[in-house]
Amino acid sequence: MIERTERTERTVTIESSARVESSTAKAANGPLANESTEAANADHRGLEQPRSKFSDPIIVMLIAALCCLLWGSAYPSIKLGYVAFHILPADIASKYVFAGYRFSLAGILLLLLYRVGFRRRLKLSGREWASLGILGVLQTGLQYMFFYVGVANTTGVKGSIMNATTTFFSVVLAHFIYKNDKLSRNKVIGCVLGFIGVIIVNFHSDLLTFSFSFTGEGFIIMAALVFSITAIYAKRLTAAIDVMMITGVSLLVGGLVLTLLGLSLGGQVTHFTWESTMNLVYLALLSSVAFCLWNVLLKYNKVGKVSVYNFLIPIFGALLSALFLGETIWEMKNLVALVLVSVGIYLVNRVNSLQMIKSR
Repeated sequence: MIERTERTERTVTIESSARVESSTAKAANGPLANESTEAANADHRGLEQPRSKFSDPIIVMLIAALCCLLWGSAYPSIKLGYVAFHILPADIASKYVFAGYRFSLAGILLLLLYRVGFRRRLKLSGREWASLGILGVLQTGLQYMFFYVGVANTTGVKGSIMNATTTFFSVVLAHFIYKNDKLSRNKVIGCVLGFIGVIIVNFHSDLLTFSFSFTGEGFIIMAALVFSITAIYAKRLTAAIDVMMITGVSLLVGGLVLTLLGLSLGGQVTHFTWESTMNLVYLALLSSVAFCLWNVLLKYNKVGKVSVYNFLIPIFGALLSALFLGETIWEMKNLVALVLVSVGIYLVNRVNSLQMIKSR
C-alpha cells in the first residue's frame, strides 16, 4: 500500500513537471509553438480519417476523367461563346466580363445548392472568409485573366495541349511541399514525356518552324501555373471547410473580380440569344461541377495522384475542338503530342498502382 502511494506521488510529480515544461516552452516560443502544435494536430487528424470512397483508384480515375472532359470542352465552348456574343478577338475587356458572368453564375448555383439543397448554413469565421476570398481572386480571377486571353489567341487544339503543363507544375510543386508526395523516376519520365508533347505542338506541321505567342500559348502556361499553385492552397482549406463551400465562394469571388475588371475597362456582353445563353449556362455548370469534384479528390488524395489526370484535358480538348470548331488534329505534330501525353499518364498511374499493391 505504501509502495503504491509512493508510485502515485512520483507519477503525479512527473506529470506536473511535464505540464510546467510544456507551458514554459509554449510561452517562450509564442505563436510559433502554437502553429507547430496546430500543424501536428492537423496531420494527426488527417491520419485518423477513415478511408473514403473518393480514394479508390477507380473512383479517382472516373471522376478525374469527367472533370478533364468538362474542362476540355471549355476550349471550343469559350470560342463559340465569343462568336455567339459577338466578342471581337481584340476586345479583352469584354472577354473578362464574359468570364465573370460565367464564374459568378457558377458560384451562385453551387452556394444555392449548398444552402437550399443540402440545408447547410453559409457560416464561416472571418479568417476562413478571407482565405476563400484569396482563393477566389487567384484561382478563378487571376487564372482566367490569362486563360481567356490565351484561348482567344491560339487554336482550341493547341491551347488544350498546352494546358497539360498544369500536371508538370503540380507534380513538381507537390514534391517540394508534401513529404509523402515525392517525385519518383517514373513520375519524372511521365511528366517529361508529356511536357515534350506540349513543346512539339508548338511547331508547324513541318516540325521545323517553332511558333509560340506570349499572349496565346504563353498565357495558357501562366494560367496552368496559377491553377497548380492554387490547387495546393485549396487542398489545405479542405481540412477545415466544406468542399462545396470552398468551390462556390471562390468561383463567385473570382467571377465578381473578373466582371468588375472587365466593366471598368469598358467591356460589355450583349446579344443574349437562346444559343448564347445556353453556352453561358453550360460553361457555368461545367465550372461548378468540375471544380467541386476536383476539390473533393484533392481532399482525399495526394496532389500528384490527382493532378496527373490533367494530361487528359488536351486529349478531350483537341478532340472536341476538332469536332465543334472544325480544327484538325490529324497533323503529325498533334498526334505525336497526344501520344506522348497519353504515355505520360500511363507511366505515372502505373507506378502509383504498383506502389499501392506493394503497400497492402
